[in-house]
Amino acid sequence: MARLALLSVSNKTGLIDLARSLVEEFDFDLISSGGTAQALKDAGLPVTKVADYTSSPEILGGRVKTLHPRIHGGILARRDFPQDITDLENNQIRPIDLVVVNLYPFEETIATEVTLAEAVEQIDIGGPAMLRAAAKNFAHLTVLCDPAQYDEYLQELRQNNGEASLEFRQKAALKGFLHTSSYDQAIASYLAGTENYNLSGTQLQSLRYGENPHQPATWYQIDTTPTGWAAATKLQGKELSYNNLVDLEAARRIIAEFTDTPAATIIKHTNPCGTALGNTIVEAYQKAFNADSTSAFGGIVALNRPIDAATASELTKTFLECVVAPSCDADAQQILAKKSNVRVLTLADLSSGPKDTVKAIAGGFLVQAADDIIADTSQWQIVTERQPTADELAELLFAWKVCKHVKSNAIVVTSDRTTLGVGAGQMNRVGSVKIALEQAKEKVKGATLASDGFFPFDDSVKTAAAAGITAIVQPGGSLRDKDSITAANELSLVMVLTGVRHFLH
Repeated sequence: MARLALLSVSNKTGLIDLARSLVEEFDFDLISSGGTAQALKDAGLPVTKVADYTSSPEILGGRVKTLHPRIHGGILARRDFPQDITDLENNQIRPIDLVVVNLYPFEETIATEVTLAEAVEQIDIGGPAMLRAAAKNFAHLTVLCDPAQYDEYLQELRQNNGEASLEFRQKAALKGFLHTSSYDQAIASYLAGTENYNLSGTQLQSLRYGENPHQPATWYQIDTTPTGWAAATKLQGKELSYNNLVDLEAARRIIAEFTDTPAATIIKHTNPCGTALGNTIVEAYQKAFNADSTSAFGGIVALNRPIDAATASELTKTFLECVVAPSCDADAQQILAKKSNVRVLTLADLSSGPKDTVKAIAGGFLVQAADDIIADTSQWQIVTERQPTADELAELLFAWKVCKHVKSNAIVVTSDRTTLGVGAGQMNRVGSVKIALEQAKEKVKGATLASDGFFPFDDSVKTAAAAGITAIVQPGGSLRDKDSITAANELSLVMVLTGVRHFLH
């Protein structure tokens, strides 16, 4: 007798190809419900509707269709228990060998403006029941909950005389339980509002160690379908470390600020040592590297354009830990291969990041919305007598975007859309100003300065002007803003207040 597969999916990616292979290569019969059955029928595939198989019509507008003994009996039956086999025979139930189920798009639904009733309607009941039942009985059948599993499953069948290995079935069962767990957590979090915050992930890989060799570390992915760094492709290089991943994310956050113009950033210890824009990606990288070539040694590089041969040649001129870009052309890959230890990654979407940031503290954790506010110069307040030119305003915006991603107290000095000096993480803002100006050296003449927080005194404004700074951008908000503004006017500086601060701890 042909084997039986139950297909009931919300996400129909890859469905038809999978179903056709099941029927034509491996002699499966198909049962399905609702839209999945219609999709299979439209593709010319033989399929039996669940309602016809169970002899029970779908009721309650489709809420009840798979919750039936002929379905769950076929899923849960143990093939090595004689009584289970007898029960199947007595009730005319066929054993089900494959369950392919993914769930109503609850998270996608609540990501938009919906009513509570609309959200509740997207809570799947039959799907999780089938997934859990099939995952529990992985010793006797296979459960698939992600289109990304389909090709691997078919390969299993082709390599093992039409059977999936126990190892594969158990791995697939784990993914099924993780899928239902994540789904239930999303529902619980939505209904609880801010009362509960659930965080779970699937172990992607163990890392050699954490920040230091004595600290064990593990990399988890949140979504069942890999996103973010879990979806990146590593073209070459050693295994990624904990610190690599932390720095890569810091680099991604900076490069995400720039989409319209080729941009490059070089990160050391989560702070940018060089960030620049250019007419080409190789020019942007060269400018970023020359901004602080000493600190760039052993850095993490992020580029917002594909790596071409010219850029690859520049990248091989110094020791780098990691390079990431949206893509890398074939000639560039050959050039980079000469530095085989450099980790080269491609990630098509470098702009999408987490919506929340989470930090552990003793006895709990803190959650905040990501600092993804988009700078809008039309909302800035020009508070000095001297008004910025269009080019100065563009430079102020560049400096402000970079400063946002520097550890507080943060000061960034820039010119020609390139960082010249970065003062990061100092205990007082005066110290950060001095560090940034000293790094910039003689290039500071006519440069722009950005500060992530306000200036409570006018001393830093005077220090900056004495060094050669001509324009300053800062959030404002100090009780003594007038002192800084007065000093800026006396020194013929441009000063812009953004009304937004970007502390980064």
